[in-house]
Amino acid sequence: MTWNLPNILTVFRLLCAPGVALVFLILPRPVADWAALILFASASITDFLDGYLARKWDQMSKFGAMLDPIADKAMVVTAIAVLTMLHGANALIVIPAAFILLRETFVSGLREFLGDTAGTLKVTKLAKWKTTAQMVAIAVLFAYGATSMALLFTLGLMIFWIAGILTVITGWDYLSKAMPYLRDSHEN
Repeated sequence: MTWNLPNILTVFRLLCAPGVALVFLILPRPVADWAALILFASASITDFLDGYLARKWDQMSKFGAMLDPIADKAMVVTAIAVLTMLHGANALIVIPAAFILLRETFVSGLREFLGDTAGTLKVTKLAKWKTTAQMVAIAVLFAYGATSMALLFTLGLMIFWIAGILTVITGWDYLSKAMPYLRDSHEN
C-alpha cells in the first residue's frame, strides 16, 4: 500500500465514522452535535477530494479502490445509526434510513458476489446524486442538533427522504443490471 494523500484522506474518512458516534458518549449535547457535524462534513469533503486527487495526480491504487466504498458506507451507516438513536423511533427518519441501509448492504453484497463482473455495477451519476443527498441530509440533521433550528430539521428530513427515494431507484437499477449474472444456467 502506498501512503499518498488520496489514501490518507480515505483512511481519515474511515476513522471519522466511529468518531461520529463516539463524540456522543464523550461530549455533552450540543457540543457533541457540533463535533459530529464537523467530523461528518470533513469526511464528506474527503469523499470527493480523495478520488479527484487520485485521478488528477495519477495516484489511483488498489488499496484506495478497495477502501473508498468501505469508508463511504461506514460513514453513512454510522451517521444514520446515530441520527436514529438521537431522534428515537421517528418514522420520518427510520423509513428512509431503513431503505438506505438495505440498499447499501444489498449493493455491497451484489458487488462482492459478482466479483470480476462487478464492473457492470459501476457508480452512476444518479448514485452520485444519491450519495450527495445522503451526505447533505445527514449534515443538515446534525446541524439541527447543534442549533435546534426547526427549519434545519424540516430541511434535513426533506433531503433525507429524497436520498431515500434515490436510494430505492439506484438499488433497483443495480439489481436490474446484475440480473443477467444472477440467473442459473438452466433458466431461460
